[in-house]
Amino acid sequence: MSAALTCSAADLSSLLGPNATAAAEYICGQLGTVNNRFTDAAFAIDNTYLLFSAYLVFSMQLGFAMLCAGSVRAKNTMNIMLTNVLDAAAGGLFYYLFGYAFAFGGSSQGFIGRHNFALKDFPTLTSDYSFFLYQWAFAIAAAGITSGSIAERTQFVAYLIYSSFLTGFVYPVVSHWFWSPDGWASPFRSPENRLFGTGAIDFAGSGVVHMVGGIAGLMGALIEGPRRGRFEKSGRAIALRGHSASLVVLGTFLLWFGWYGFNPGSFAKILVPYESGSSYGQWSGIGRTAVTTTLAGSTAALTTLFGKRLLSGHWNVTDVCNGLLGGFAAITGGCSVVEPWAAIVCGFVAALVLIAFNKLAEIVQYDDPLEAAQLHGGCGAWGLIFVGLFAKEKYVNEVYGAAPGRPYGLFMGGGGKLLGAQFVQILVIAGWVSATMGTLFFILKKLDLLRISEKDEMAGMDMTRHGGFAYMYYDNDDESHKATQLQRVEP
Repeated sequence: MSAALTCSAADLSSLLGPNATAAAEYICGQLGTVNNRFTDAAFAIDNTYLLFSAYLVFSMQLGFAMLCAGSVRAKNTMNIMLTNVLDAAAGGLFYYLFGYAFAFGGSSQGFIGRHNFALKDFPTLTSDYSFFLYQWAFAIAAAGITSGSIAERTQFVAYLIYSSFLTGFVYPVVSHWFWSPDGWASPFRSPENRLFGTGAIDFAGSGVVHMVGGIAGLMGALIEGPRRGRFEKSGRAIALRGHSASLVVLGTFLLWFGWYGFNPGSFAKILVPYESGSSYGQWSGIGRTAVTTTLAGSTAALTTLFGKRLLSGHWNVTDVCNGLLGGFAAITGGCSVVEPWAAIVCGFVAALVLIAFNKLAEIVQYDDPLEAAQLHGGCGAWGLIFVGLFAKEKYVNEVYGAAPGRPYGLFMGGGGKLLGAQFVQILVIAGWVSATMGTLFFILKKLDLLRISEKDEMAGMDMTRHGGFAYMYYDNDDESHKATQLQRVEP
């Protein structure tokens, strides 16, 4: 917001006639009232903008639920939808008690926050309840990503434990490093304290959200092992297809819609002029961010469409949906600091990254029903590298504060320091999440709390764990249904 209006009765009195002092005080008082109203309006506009962005990001939970439901077999539909509901519910409680404090509650040597537990002494001068709600919506998005990787074979109690741990501790620590003003790798630190003079730029969370969720899912899926029947003894992959492409498409469009709160909403404020008195301000950056988000996702979708057609001979809607989401995950880190044409490059490469990681997953017999680790982890990592290559100097200074000589994208003439900071972010996120979530999943496995029994897995968790099916539908690999059908046709 521009500088506040100022008025001095002493300055005005010399310009007025009789009763000059009284008149000057009256005029200054009125101007002060008007100035306060403008200030109040600016806060209201910014908070309303952030609240509605939080609502959009939260609506992505419905998208995750539909995407997950469509991507698993019908016999596990109720289970996966219940885990999505509990990601939000458990995440809400644990992020309130611990997560927000660890993420934004004042730093301890740049590693972890230590104030505002259970929102004590809140709001602060810099944060209001709308900011908490927005950050909570991000935290549960990371947990939702992980649930897809370990779907169809994980005990319900394990979901509750990992979701609470991820949203209450693992994710908040990472968000503190890169998003809190005093995080050790934050681009908002003072220039002399920034990592490589720049800090790592991850505007809306290619690393903080997507890599965290994807790598957590990777560790869970590796420790659990693949679903039964996913790979033959020879190593050949067997497709265990989701039961509803319709739900996958519905979930994808809901996520696309919510991404306009995820990326543009990460500005947190809209009423910030870049050039006072002109039509160019943060609202322009928000619009550009929505455009770069759209272009990256669209390009990734089309690239995946034709790429998978060449590889498999089919026009597969599920692959296209995953490609689209991969493009969104990649552009999330740099959506505010790149040109629209660069977003097309981002989406194109993201699709290739996803296709390559999916092929690698088959080779090493890694099973992820929603391709979450490949999509969010792999494409998220590419998104961070992309920022180090294509971030534009003008946009970096507008979004993160003008500073002479501040590094920006390598391909844009800004040197390699920003790219170096991005690689550091990739490495520390991978190490931190692997160490914490890997340890948790390993302990759960040793306590026999991680994977369900073979009998329950073959029958499906809806019937064995949740009291019945979500609806009457039979999967192609349902052996009990095949036996029933054979009995009906025998004379």
